[in-house]
Amino acid sequence: MKISAYFYLVMLVFLTACHQQTKPTNPTVKSDKPNIIIFYADDMGYGDLAIQNPQSKIPTPNLDQLAREGLLMTDAHSSSGVCTPSRYALLSGRYHWRDFNDIVHSMGESVFKENQVTLPKILKENGYHTAAIGKWHLGWNWEAIRKKDFTQKETVIRGKKELEIWPAQAYDWTKSIPNGPLSIGFDSYFGDGTINFPPYTWIENDKVTEAPIETLKLPREDMPLEGNWELRPGPAVKDWDFYNVLPTITSSAVTFIKNQEKADKPFFLYLPFPSPHAPIIPNENFIGKSKAGPYGDWVYETDDAIGQVLAALKAINADEDTIVIFTSDNGSERYAYDRIKNYNHDSSHPFRGVKRDVYEGGHHVPFIVKWPHKIKPGTTSSQLFSQIDILNTLVTITNSDLPKGFQHDSYNFSKLWLEENNKVVRANIIHNTFTSKYAVRKGDWLYINNKDGYHARIPEWFVEGQRFKTAKDTVQLFNLKDDIGQTTNLASQFPKKVNELATVLLKEQKTETFNN
Repeated sequence: MKISAYFYLVMLVFLTACHQQTKPTNPTVKSDKPNIIIFYADDMGYGDLAIQNPQSKIPTPNLDQLAREGLLMTDAHSSSGVCTPSRYALLSGRYHWRDFNDIVHSMGESVFKENQVTLPKILKENGYHTAAIGKWHLGWNWEAIRKKDFTQKETVIRGKKELEIWPAQAYDWTKSIPNGPLSIGFDSYFGDGTINFPPYTWIENDKVTEAPIETLKLPREDMPLEGNWELRPGPAVKDWDFYNVLPTITSSAVTFIKNQEKADKPFFLYLPFPSPHAPIIPNENFIGKSKAGPYGDWVYETDDAIGQVLAALKAINADEDTIVIFTSDNGSERYAYDRIKNYNHDSSHPFRGVKRDVYEGGHHVPFIVKWPHKIKPGTTSSQLFSQIDILNTLVTITNSDLPKGFQHDSYNFSKLWLEENNKVVRANIIHNTFTSKYAVRKGDWLYINNKDGYHARIPEWFVEGQRFKTAKDTVQLFNLKDDIGQTTNLASQFPKKVNELATVLLKEQKTETFNN
């Protein structure tokens, strides 16, 4: 008996259909609760990304591709011009200056209040698995594990200062360290705390994986590839390898993503990188990959790390239902000035200032968000946006609940992201790094309540070059539409606008209840 070719064709179609119907669905895809990843670079300037600075000397292929596949927000800002306050603001939805201004210093306490509402806590209560991997720099209760009967401090030198610190032997490293990531809603944590702050060891959840046995003292005999080590002295494991920090964090994040393939709940991964913060230490495979020196190579290695995590996400078929956000905690470090001279690369382009400054270069940061089939790829928004708005926006998208009476500064940008409308969401932003200087942005206008918007040290040659005009008034006013580089102070020409924005600042500083 002959079987016709037609019969074989029918059977092939039938079997293919059956296979497609029985193909297992990916448990990580939950359209009502998308997975979330926040990539948080450290000290990466707006002008470092090739896609938004044609003059950049640094290739950023993965971030450029992310922007082409998502939404690029060109007027986005961190809350502060330094690390800790921006991270606090992102996770809490509050302006940092309502609570503090400075960073957490070596072995410092947590900046969060007991039972404070945070983004990971909100998402966790909505069924998310929450994880933080990488730089923390928001404090722990190190005093809880210090041996009270140990009374002998060590004297170390940092720069021109003598410091007294507790040595490694002063702590009971077998104990759990309170008030870390787990205390604000993260189910898990892995990282080194902060790359240039003690203790120099890995921390998993709330315990060190290896007990420090020596005290890292300065100065080191070797030097990083660019700039200074910027290391604070303190407890360290023997032969701690700074060059291994970024690769280890990247590997840990990739493993986390792979482990979500069979998970029964959506995940939120907060991934704050230690780079391109000092010490500037790109690994050998990345040296020479940019035309902006070691810092450019360090940025390129960070971009590569992001690519590895995104590849892992795609490998488990979760990329279609994951919101991916990339941004930076503040502008580039003061070494950016030397890169202008040495490599013709401006990390702050097109802005004035660098990390710490109240000028745009201190807090005007890259911001990309991608969500396949929800956010139109290749789009750009010039709306004013702050990282504190991430909380309200993600809470809305995930149908999570904001606690009753929760006081916050966070605005909901979900309709803008999803192109449901293009109405102005945020009327103004208050910029601040340290207590002496504040700036107010409203529309095209920016007001600074000081004659000087700098905090970072400026090289003498840069000032002598007169790149920017020196303000003569006691305050400053700029029109960013006409003068994005903040070169000309218009305060004396528009006194009514100065008074208007000064009133906005005073009102915001006095406000503690927010209606979004």
